[in-house]
Amino acid sequence: MQFDDEGRERLVSYQSLQMKQAERNYPVHDNKLLARRYALIKFRVYRLGEQTFAVYTDHESLWTAMKPPHLSHRMALWLSFSAEYNIVVHYKSSKNNTLPDALSLRPDYYPRTLLSRQVIDDND
Repeated sequence: MQFDDEGRERLVSYQSLQMKQAERNYPVHDNKLLARRYALIKFRVYRLGEQTFAVYTDHESLWTAMKPPHLSHRMALWLSFSAEYNIVVHYKSSKNNTLPDALSLRPDYYPRTLLSRQVIDDND
């Protein structure tokens, strides 16, 4: 997000990534952290050197999962990756964050077997 000439927040870019089969089996909080890691890699050139920037998430319980004893080895590794950034994380409900949330639910990113199964179930 950046501010336009009138002080309103404007979107700069949305990103979406199709997860690998193994990643689809991760717990939800791991997937949210994976998405954050992907965004940091994707926009690294814009973020490095910036004093502070905000990250918005619609997964409030992620913060409980990121504290010991809940912190998994995988999550610790991904969090260490973001240590080079000065990130301020904000919770934003899905209701107020509809477009990015819709990107994370794209049906064309579901496994083909699941799509086939849905089609069969719909015809019954």
